[in-house]
Amino acid sequence: MSHFRIRIGFPEDKITEPIIYQIGHEFKVVTNIRKADVREKTGWVELELIGDSGEIEKAIESLRAKGVKVEPIERNIIE
Repeated sequence: MSHFRIRIGFPEDKITEPIIYQIGHEFKVVTNIRKADVREKTGWVELELIGDSGEIEKAIESLRAKGVKVEPIERNIIE
């Protein structure tokens, strides 16, 4: 089981979409919100993804495809 922490930034047009919920259901990953600041027009979330490293990578690519900014907090996936 791998753990990977990322910070995702939401642009105004994505702020109301359930993007974290979606990746938790599209991929075999557990999403754990560690910190967040979400406002009416913008927001960010520090998110821990837990699961198989391949599923985590797919989930991250899906986040990017959905239009949110993704930055790693920890550089490497922890096994």
